[in-house]
Amino acid sequence: MAKTKNEDKVVTCCEATRQMLDLAKKEGIETVFDRAEKMKPCPIGADGSCCKNCAMGPCRVPPSKKEGEPAKVGVCGATAETIAARNFARMVAAGTAAHSDHGRGVAEIFLLAAKGEVEGYGIKDEQKLIQLGLDFELDVENLSIKELAIQVGERCVAEFGQQQGEIAFAKRAPLKRQELWRKNNMVPRGIDREVVDLMHRTHMGVDQDYKNITTQAARCALGDGWGGAMIATELQDIMFGTPVPGTGKINLGVLKKDEVNIIVHGHEPLLSEMVVVACQDPEMIEYAKEKGAKGINLAGMCCTANEILMRHGVPIAGNFLQQELAVMTGALDAMVVDVQCVMQALQETASNFHTKVITTNPKAKMEDATHIEFEEHDPINTAKEIVKAAIDNFKNRDKSKIFIPDISENMVAGFSHETINYLLGGTFRSSYKPLNDNIINGRIRGVAGVVGCNNPRTTDDEIHLTLIRELIKNDVIVLTTGCVAMACGKAGLLQPEAAKYCGAGLASICETVGIPPVLHMGACVDNSRILIAATALVKEGGLGDDISDLPAVGAAPGWMSEKAVAIGHYFVASGVYTLFGTTFPTLGSKKYTDYLFNGLEEEWGGKWDFEPDPLEMAKKMIAHIDKKRKALGIDKARERVLMDMEMRRELEAG
Repeated sequence: MAKTKNEDKVVTCCEATRQMLDLAKKEGIETVFDRAEKMKPCPIGADGSCCKNCAMGPCRVPPSKKEGEPAKVGVCGATAETIAARNFARMVAAGTAAHSDHGRGVAEIFLLAAKGEVEGYGIKDEQKLIQLGLDFELDVENLSIKELAIQVGERCVAEFGQQQGEIAFAKRAPLKRQELWRKNNMVPRGIDREVVDLMHRTHMGVDQDYKNITTQAARCALGDGWGGAMIATELQDIMFGTPVPGTGKINLGVLKKDEVNIIVHGHEPLLSEMVVVACQDPEMIEYAKEKGAKGINLAGMCCTANEILMRHGVPIAGNFLQQELAVMTGALDAMVVDVQCVMQALQETASNFHTKVITTNPKAKMEDATHIEFEEHDPINTAKEIVKAAIDNFKNRDKSKIFIPDISENMVAGFSHETINYLLGGTFRSSYKPLNDNIINGRIRGVAGVVGCNNPRTTDDEIHLTLIRELIKNDVIVLTTGCVAMACGKAGLLQPEAAKYCGAGLASICETVGIPPVLHMGACVDNSRILIAATALVKEGGLGDDISDLPAVGAAPGWMSEKAVAIGHYFVASGVYTLFGTTFPTLGSKKYTDYLFNGLEEEWGGKWDFEPDPLEMAKKMIAHIDKKRKALGIDKARERVLMDMEMRRELEAG
């Protein structure tokens, strides 16, 4: 395992990463792991105990060291819990803004495409378009597909600026959950509306009640999970196709020495979809051959990678912490980036090689990088310009610097809610009933959503893999997205053969259906798929009447992004017990943290928790699942009943 300058510290359990870090050390190239070692986090800031929301500060309010000592407050008198709540809420607001701005961009392009004002995009999933029309209460029966697409696009765009009422997709949640949200004034009015409200109330001298701040933070976060992020996922499915399970490869070994290597990195698939098309264009391939390459090899990184893997089988070069390492292979001709999780250090690393870093979004430029702006009215030609730039850069390779680890892994990805429904019940009887039945009979103990980022403050990938292996060993099926999904892919957990790591019950289900015990559901924005799947479990019956009744949990063991806080909070507000590892942003206030970890469950049915040890995290998650099973009365082992023909007829009639 690779180590940093502190030779006692193991930083990764990924062999490809280890090889590249050894190369970095030899060549004197600094990586994110080195910077994490040198840059110690501020303990007061990490615990949410520092307020810099006005120029009277920054004010530091760490916990009192002596018993009976008066609690410290800020210059304005703000208490530790108020400061911690404001900092937490601002992370939720930023995370919601990032995910939802992604959704806005998708909605705007979708509307332009529906009107015929932009080429390259179409309607690939009419059934899902019709479902959205029903969600928006449109006159679906009397509208053509084009008319319906325009009206759906207009309604989706309007969800962002709406000032009153309720966002449409909130009605997708179980009825009991909707009632709880309305009772607590938590249903988002409009996506942007709640971000602005939350930023306002966390300004100096506004909201000073930590419980009230937390409720508005939930309203804002729900605008992400059941609003902006869900809009992004649904419209991407309609335009690019709803994912179905397919095979792919992952890790740095997918790069090729004799082809033009292009990596698309970031989060918005609007451009990457067009780059896929451009890389397959015979004219572009012939141009690459004219420049001495055998062809064009496209790969993905971070969440953009998940998107194009699910729909096109494009291989994944790596996750968040491997972005600099991909450049260091010396074989990468262009790193094409859009927004979110793109390290500024990429350009510095690229200066040691021939790699061209190409920014594409006006929101996200980088000093010294090449900027080729994504032209929404002419996306295919933008993509071709980018691919051509990569091809032209192929001749600048220094062959003596090329080192590609011969390491990659096969995987199966693309388990949308619709796919799970189909796999369990077939074409004519697609249903979550088999899943519910197997949870009730105990073959599947429960469901865990394990999502989120990589964080160099922990051993790369290890925290995710340790947790997930422990869960599936105990018959807990895992739904995963984002960089966690990539960690699972690199470790072979996204293959049906991984059933050998499961308990007997889960293994029998995986072997019967032919699925992995860990289901890749997409990018971080696709966590909305998990919300829909959880709702489907409730609506199928037998597992309670709200998401909070389910034997289900959520976790982000290696989180690092503000988006993760927004995601976690909308899961908690949806009724899910949600755990973070690595660190937690409110630990400086014992009172506020206790409210998040204990008080919320009584109010919302879901709650937060923090556990840095993955095995202890697994114990907590399994204990919660068992508690929910007991409450449902399904904690006892049930005798297996062989069904006769009469029983089967009754089932079919039901």
